[in-house]
Amino acid sequence: LKEGYSPYKDKFKLNSKSLEYTAGAALDYAYGIKLSELSETSVKDYKSRYGRFKTYLDKRNLLDKSILSITKQTVNDYLQTIVKASSARNRNNTRIVLSSLFGELENNDVIPRNFVENIKVLNTKSVSHRTYSLEVLEGLFAYMKKNDPVLLLFIKFVSYNFLRPIEVCRLRLKDIFLSQKLLRVQAKNKPEKTKIIPDIVLREIQDFDFSVQNHFLFTPTGIGEWEATESSRRDYFTKRFWKLKKKYNEYLLATGKTLQLGGEYTIYSFRHTFITLLFRKLRKEFTYTETCDKLMLITGHSTLDALKAYLKDIDAELPEDYSGLLSLI
Repeated sequence: LKEGYSPYKDKFKLNSKSLEYTAGAALDYAYGIKLSELSETSVKDYKSRYGRFKTYLDKRNLLDKSILSITKQTVNDYLQTIVKASSARNRNNTRIVLSSLFGELENNDVIPRNFVENIKVLNTKSVSHRTYSLEVLEGLFAYMKKNDPVLLLFIKFVSYNFLRPIEVCRLRLKDIFLSQKLLRVQAKNKPEKTKIIPDIVLREIQDFDFSVQNHFLFTPTGIGEWEATESSRRDYFTKRFWKLKKKYNEYLLATGKTLQLGGEYTIYSFRHTFITLLFRKLRKEFTYTETCDKLMLITGHSTLDALKAYLKDIDAELPEDYSGLLSLI
């Protein structure tokens, strides 16, 4: 694939009337090109979404017709069926996949232009990952330390290294360089990124046995092998935290406290929380721009605009008390 070979190249069907690529063959060709660029999780996502689109075309007798017969309206109609059946978010994610495939077809002169990229992105309600208060953090960390230290360490990598949960699941021992206090991980927006390991995390892992370099840092019992996809590994820790949170809520009630942590409190919430805490601490000494510049190096956001948009979404910066501005006297 890296040398330009595609397993789908020889499987093109020619439309007898136009001698052009059929829709099905063209989509297979584009998917074959994308394979070399996608992560394990993305491969499954792409295959599923473009596969369902092919099924849609087949039911409408479009799959074996020229790829040029697939119009912007065709794709729009398909995306509309997704909105009705599930959600705008699912529809937008399918749009991203189809736009990527049609982009490959444009790049390889199979179609004149990628019209999917001009299809509107629908507004969606963002998934809520509510930040934790300091009081809740202290109580929850203490409870995990006693009842699930493996999960606590997993969450510390999210909290202190600002990794996404799926990035933590990707970590193998060979990705960690103790002497240099560095780790490398496959990121959301680029093949690989390198991050420092802060001492607060380093102290937790420096005495681990690193002899089997290909072992995962996190499995259900700690370091070891784990025959599961990365999405399955992430889902495992998501469910494990959900179960612990349920027990923690029961513990709170048993100790006379009324606080209950709902579904909006997630593992991802820890990342939001500690980025917010770090941002506000830096803002006490630096300007907004200086703070963002320093924070970008720590969080791993690819661009300053992406970081600023993220900070806005999580309400990292709040105004000072403005009561004086409201006084009528």
